[in-house]
Amino acid sequence: MEPFVANVMQPIQSVAIIGAGNMGSGIAQKTAQEEFDVQMVDREEQWVERGQGIIADFLDEAIARRIFSEQQVADIKGRIKGVIGVENTAADTDMVIEAVFEDFDIKTAVFKILDEACDEKTILASNTSSLSVNDLSKACGRPDRFVGLHFFFHPAKNRLIEVIPGQDTSPETIERTVQYCKALGKVVIVCADRPGFVVNRFFVPWLNEACLLLDEGLASTAQIDAVACKAFRIGMGPFALMNLTGPPIALHSTDYLAEQLQTPRFSGATSLRALIDAKEMWQIDGDEECSPEVATIISERLLGQVFAVAGQIVDEDICSIEDVDRGAKVGLRWAKGPFELMNRIGISEAKRMASSYCNIAGFDLPNVLNRDEKFAFEWIDYVIENDIATITINRPEAMNALNESVVAQLQIVVDEINANDAVSTIVLDGAGKAFVAGADVKFFVDKIRADDIPAIERFTADGHDLLNSLENSTKTTIALTTGLALGGGLELALSCDYRIGTKKTQFRFPETSIGIFPGLGGTQRPARICGIPAARWAVLAGNFMDARTASDLGLVSHLVESSEVDSTITTIAKAGKPVNKYPGKPAVDNSRVGDFAETFYSDANLETLLSGNCPGGFDPEDRNISRQLKSLSRTAPIALRMASSLIDFSANTTLEQGLEKELDGLDTIFATADALEGLSALIEGRKPTYSNS
Repeated sequence: MEPFVANVMQPIQSVAIIGAGNMGSGIAQKTAQEEFDVQMVDREEQWVERGQGIIADFLDEAIARRIFSEQQVADIKGRIKGVIGVENTAADTDMVIEAVFEDFDIKTAVFKILDEACDEKTILASNTSSLSVNDLSKACGRPDRFVGLHFFFHPAKNRLIEVIPGQDTSPETIERTVQYCKALGKVVIVCADRPGFVVNRFFVPWLNEACLLLDEGLASTAQIDAVACKAFRIGMGPFALMNLTGPPIALHSTDYLAEQLQTPRFSGATSLRALIDAKEMWQIDGDEECSPEVATIISERLLGQVFAVAGQIVDEDICSIEDVDRGAKVGLRWAKGPFELMNRIGISEAKRMASSYCNIAGFDLPNVLNRDEKFAFEWIDYVIENDIATITINRPEAMNALNESVVAQLQIVVDEINANDAVSTIVLDGAGKAFVAGADVKFFVDKIRADDIPAIERFTADGHDLLNSLENSTKTTIALTTGLALGGGLELALSCDYRIGTKKTQFRFPETSIGIFPGLGGTQRPARICGIPAARWAVLAGNFMDARTASDLGLVSHLVESSEVDSTITTIAKAGKPVNKYPGKPAVDNSRVGDFAETFYSDANLETLLSGNCPGGFDPEDRNISRQLKSLSRTAPIALRMASSLIDFSANTTLEQGLEKELDGLDTIFATADALEGLSALIEGRKPTYSNS
């Protein structure tokens, strides 16, 4: 949790993609979706048109699936300009991403042209899954403004990206590149320039190891896939995955790692070479059952390989244990990363498996695995620039959900910064596309089923202590809610003096619909910010709030463009703490939502609404009214009434008294059958059925 000093730079706005193939067009599409100005560049018009066709097909499917409207798709396409010839890339482009064939000579030739065509300020980036970034940077003519990127396929869908600085890449280039990647909604891993980087370093040998198991005649492809799926809790085994991405890619990648790392074990398996020579795909249908003894050999070999190579990644300072696991969970969609798997299996067993694989592969057991205790994960990072401390909850693979570890680690950092006289302002941020998407629901379910509600009360009390540390801080506190903030995450944001939002901001209190009430100040702070009727609209019905609505109510204090976030932080820091954080009314007079809440969720209508009926004077067939009634009907009755009572309690009490009242109600609400039903239904992806008990 040691801080480091960083500088804030102007964000990237214009991006050129060199190469209009599947990967290049995907990067261009995703970049345009996030409202960057995009050039898609290729050698000939036919290739540019082909890339535009790929994008059009993808977006047409998105319209059919109601992901985008026709107008949104038209806007996305309108932001992509086709360019013929690398030399015609606009000179004033902020960043150029090369996405051509994975061939060193072709890439370096492209960069030589770009170095001549682009201004000095332009950042040049190579999308590569294997080639040395340092070697590429030497050919580009501007190694300080050169960086490696590893997008994962499909770039518009897969949330992971690896950012690989070269040895001469400047801090400004790294920061601006990371800002761009975050603006795409990517989970970013900044890693060292080593063969395979992070994910491919352990994943590619894993694919090859499955082929080696096949070479040994231990089991069939279907059996190996089935065992791998069970061992790693994944949906597709190694052979199915190779069929999806193409066996030749697996062979090329594993041979490259074998050569670069001088590890013969990684050389392509005989079966893989024979398959490619025959121009075939793996046959993955057939009997998946094998003997327990064989299943154990397969699972331990595959697990041991991943554990050993993951350990090498950390030993070589490529990245942290958290980022290794992040890569597996986000990039590969594994349920758990290598180090979490080792904790689950048990360190002694994991070490035994890794040691066995190391003996086969001919390398030493990594130092990080020479241990007896479980791995501890750090989820909180912070940086200090001048007198502003930015704390980042770095758990994007779980949407930064609050659990016991996150709350405890965040408390330590907040206390440390509160005690630092050199810091005037605290900025709270979340990695990835969410600020914080609530609390860890599984924790609640596990504790209810274990009849350990006091553990929930302790966790929530710790959460209150954390929020109070922000609420009562002498520093100016800012929540950077530029993405999703749900439940406990929104409550965390509201404990800060200010909330900065952008058009991507989305707020919601979902608690009453999952059997509980907001227990971290959600029944108290909203009412004090925007008034009781608006708080009822937000909390009781769990209405989604877009950026404009949240701003109108005052839940977002500063609604700005993404490019204005940094300057807004600076402005707020200079202004200091607000004169009145809790005005008790919407920020915008006569706002649509504020006025509606004032009438529909009035004191006079409250009992009627809580009873499931439509108040007089309102048309239940009206679209907005029917939506409110439907939302209220889907809540747990006990939770709804308790939340309503707590909101009313805020009217004539201090915040401290209101928060204490919230805590007092936890043992009641979590003891209800509806709490277990609602929380369980959320985890299981089904609609809850409430019994009012």
